[in-house]
Amino acid sequence: MEVSVNGMPIVTSAITAEAQNHPAPDLETALLTATRALVVRELLLQRARELDLTPKPDHDDAGRVETAEEALIRQVVSADVVVPEADEDACKRYYENNKDRFTSSTLYQASHILFASAPDDEPARADARSRAEQALAVLTSRPSAFGKLARELSDCPSGRDGGSLGQVTPGDIVPEIETFLASLEQGQLCPVPVTSRYGIHVLRLEHRVEGKQLPFEAVHDRVAAYLEEAGWRRAIAQYVQVLAGRADIRGTDIAGAASPLVQ
Repeated sequence: MEVSVNGMPIVTSAITAEAQNHPAPDLETALLTATRALVVRELLLQRARELDLTPKPDHDDAGRVETAEEALIRQVVSADVVVPEADEDACKRYYENNKDRFTSSTLYQASHILFASAPDDEPARADARSRAEQALAVLTSRPSAFGKLARELSDCPSGRDGGSLGQVTPGDIVPEIETFLASLEQGQLCPVPVTSRYGIHVLRLEHRVEGKQLPFEAVHDRVAAYLEEAGWRRAIAQYVQVLAGRADIRGTDIAGAASPLVQ
């Protein structure tokens, strides 16, 4: 069935071309997403003509000059969609209800000895694990030898510094190591070798500074930006529903709304 918006057809070739901009697990999903995107585009362009707007191309965030259609879509959204600002009370409510999102990162100071081996090289992995276990046995009785062993044995450049990784936060290091660091006490040598994509590690946590709750004042701008972005997305979705509810759309299903939802 031919796709159209208020009698204006959206041809198959345009849908096929648009599908390239919508990665999907299969062609059918990509074509459906592309069809809906073109329907929304046509709804907005028809509304721009209804408002008798003249395109005034501007530069986008990448510095590229908009096409006439892109300019019209931006202008019609600017004319029709009003997004309330995130006031102080809304920001405070969001902060109070989501405090766990606003903490400083835990800071780790750690050292390691790396016995490098590729994940798919089983003999090398076995050898690396054996050498790591030998190093662990030595360090269990002689903790002060960590720096010396790191300089002699580690395949990581940090070996030159006695194995020190410096100060790291979650996300700075591979998840496998991060998981063990979170469970160790300060000064504790990990009792088992740690396996990562890089090889086998002998790991020690030197020091940890736990993350702290950030005050509202420190995150106010971040909260306001998040709420305004979320409000903008909701308002655009509701606006498109309003346009779709008023239009005669054939050949595809676009959820519509019978009355304006954007206040």
